[in-house]
Amino acid sequence: MFEDKYQLKRDESIFLAKKTLVENIYNQAKMENINITFPDTKTIIDGMSVSGLKTDDVQKVLNLRNAWHYVLEDVFASLDLEYIKTIHAMVAYGELPQSMLNTLRNGDVSIGGSFYQPKLPSETMVTERIKKILDSSNSSTEKALDYFLFACRSQLFWDGNKRTASIVANKIMIEAGVGVLIVEEKYLRRFNKLMIDYYETADKSKIKPFLYNNCIFGIDYKK
Repeated sequence: MFEDKYQLKRDESIFLAKKTLVENIYNQAKMENINITFPDTKTIIDGMSVSGLKTDDVQKVLNLRNAWHYVLEDVFASLDLEYIKTIHAMVAYGELPQSMLNTLRNGDVSIGGSFYQPKLPSETMVTERIKKILDSSNSSTEKALDYFLFACRSQLFWDGNKRTASIVANKIMIEAGVGVLIVEEKYLRRFNKLMIDYYETADKSKIKPFLYNNCIFGIDYKK
């Protein structure tokens, strides 16, 4: 059911990731309710200043850019918990106290709009779960979706979980040449509703097909 939609060569996959970088960061920012336009996102990513935006919002976009650049510098780097912590430290830089970076969450958090209370993550549990996902016989696309949903529901970190999970899921897909994962702004309302349902039930039967059918992009060659 969740077979790979794309089979790209290494250079094609990296080209796609770079080509969709601004779009991906823009939509990840919108996922966090950052009030920003696509042109402003591109301007910030290009290293130029933008007036009229909150300093914190600009920093979040810069953080996403830096995390993405880290991934694209070596798409084939080994993916483990330390790698994921590094991505999160970049994503949440300036947003969380230094003591909350490079470490899993060690206290309770709540999820807005949901009664779900995620358990405290342990290094052993998270490492085993990542290995189980990556070593499964599922397609690379399904592995990426499974990781994204696991990381979001587990709330591995104090904040920045969806952004970090999205970048890591994309790393899985780009490395395998199976496209990229982008939750477009037009789907955010539906996405948020399905995610709340998933948080509370742990049932992936609605959110996973939604992501698969609407949020995976690649290079469509014309025959």
